[in-house]
Amino acid sequence: MIEDSHQRSAGFGLSENIHSDFSPVSRADFSIINEKNRVLCTHALPVMETLYEQIINTHNMVILTDANGVIVRTLGDADFLEKANRVALQQGVPWSEESKGTNAIGTAIAEQAAVLVHANQHFLSAHNFLTCSAAPIFDPIGNVIGVLDVSGEQHSYHKHTMALVRMSAQMIENQVFSTSYQDAITLHFHSRPEFIGTLMEGIASFTPGGRFLAANRCGLFQLGLSLNALKTHTFSSLFGLPVSALFDHYRTATPGVLNLCLHSGVRVYAKAEMHVSNPVFQHVTSNERAPQQLPVVQSLARNVRHRAGLDDLNTGDPQIAALIAKLQKVIGRDIAILVTGETGTGKELLAQAIHNDSPRANGPFVAVNCASIPETLIESELFGYEDGAFTGARKKGSVGKILQANGGTLFLDEIGDMPLSLQARLLRVLQERMVTPLGSSKSIPVNVALICATHRNLRDLIAKNAFREDLYYRLNGLVVKLPPLRERTDLGVVIEKLLSHEDDGVCYTVSPAIMQLFKQHKWPGNLRQLINLLRTAMLMTDDDHEIRYEHLPDDFLDDIAMAQTQNKAAAPLNGAAGVKLEDVELSLIQKTLATHGGNVSATARALGVSRNTIYRRSATLGNIEDQ
Repeated sequence: MIEDSHQRSAGFGLSENIHSDFSPVSRADFSIINEKNRVLCTHALPVMETLYEQIINTHNMVILTDANGVIVRTLGDADFLEKANRVALQQGVPWSEESKGTNAIGTAIAEQAAVLVHANQHFLSAHNFLTCSAAPIFDPIGNVIGVLDVSGEQHSYHKHTMALVRMSAQMIENQVFSTSYQDAITLHFHSRPEFIGTLMEGIASFTPGGRFLAANRCGLFQLGLSLNALKTHTFSSLFGLPVSALFDHYRTATPGVLNLCLHSGVRVYAKAEMHVSNPVFQHVTSNERAPQQLPVVQSLARNVRHRAGLDDLNTGDPQIAALIAKLQKVIGRDIAILVTGETGTGKELLAQAIHNDSPRANGPFVAVNCASIPETLIESELFGYEDGAFTGARKKGSVGKILQANGGTLFLDEIGDMPLSLQARLLRVLQERMVTPLGSSKSIPVNVALICATHRNLRDLIAKNAFREDLYYRLNGLVVKLPPLRERTDLGVVIEKLLSHEDDGVCYTVSPAIMQLFKQHKWPGNLRQLINLLRTAMLMTDDDHEIRYEHLPDDFLDDIAMAQTQNKAAAPLNGAAGVKLEDVELSLIQKTLATHGGNVSATARALGVSRNTIYRRSATLGNIEDQ
């Protein structure tokens, strides 16, 4: 391995006697690197501190790098840190093989394996006083996301150091794995039950339908298959048990350790984690024969929201394409984004996609609907509070939404409905990047990317003194407007994409006649209305899984029938000035009611709509009778 690395180093044009490159990346680039690796650092720092306690006062330092070998965090003995600085072992400096030749960090990345580089095994002679032990850190799908390294003076090397580094890297991997699949079944298993919960346990995650998602390195070893091979498997094919049996097992009063048989015949013990906050798990009942029988549409909006990037939302409409092009130029540039548009146009989906494409993608995405929280609670919800801050406050207080979003993205939906009294506090937080919880005198630093959304005209609210002008200009770094669904040219592609986001493997389609109806409809509820309609219709489909007329909700059919009737009635009035469609509709209902003596049932039959539609549309008309 060392010989191969030396050959690569020479191929990069390096010479053994050149001085080490001290140049760190720029401050702006290092800030972006920190944002991209925030989740890694969050899980790595406690492990690094524990590791450092075991090697303290041994003239060593603990180093964490990103996937490219750029040092992002260090811990070390003060006397050794001074020597380390002489060879640029400091934050922001890249230690790839291309930059520094053979070294434990760069070679661990190149070989994707743990590496010990001792003394003159380093390619550059300037590094020969060092002995370095490094292990790559992998994400759940097998990509290197960083390197953990212990570097010190060569005479201080201890034979146990490499083992400690390997174990610590594995701990970080398991921590990252545990937070990567929040909407999944995660199985912890080992052939010996006492090893469950230790570094030696295998971990594998599956969708609620049982499809394999990922496994840690111990899991791959115990399953005896590569990651690519496992992607063709399900929970049932690996463990010989339907995934529904897990739900039944954990529905018992005192569920114990599971005893499962691997496809290889080896028996393992296991415990499963199923995040019960997920609606998919909440809807399982004991008499459902398999997870495929779960409501297949639970994931329809969830999958789009949690997995899509901006390119996934670019479905062919020129307005959407132009909007996305603008957003891609400002992502990661610390520019506030304000999304406007009618209710239901997908503002939160867009905000989530912006987050997913940003350097903060591994950080939290926290959404707050300012219109849905009572005015008396929104302050504590946003800023948090200390223990005893007010009557009814939780013990130990509460972390507010802004602090929950630290390191990630804060999405404030319906910002136009935020109480005026809180707008000043929000502005102060955005300017000072500090949050003071209720009942506390301590300000806490916070670092969030801000996305806001509203269906209201904020300039009109400013004119009415209902929205602060200074806050408006702090929020509108880039303003984009989502077009209503009726103005988009990509409805067919949107529907196809929504129907494809299913975990059960079933391919749903829309009949040509219904697709034509969809394209003629005005969609007053926009994307939200479309998603809810598809949810209902998908459950109604037969074995061919094609959405047809009989699968559509009654209220939608009523709207279609009424629109067709209005079009016919309005045709003779096309040349008349000042005629409103609502007036034509009410006039038609009134005439039909008069024809049938006020009989609602007969009127509904004549117009081809339900009685409820007649009641709703004719609330202003008197003298109707229910017969």
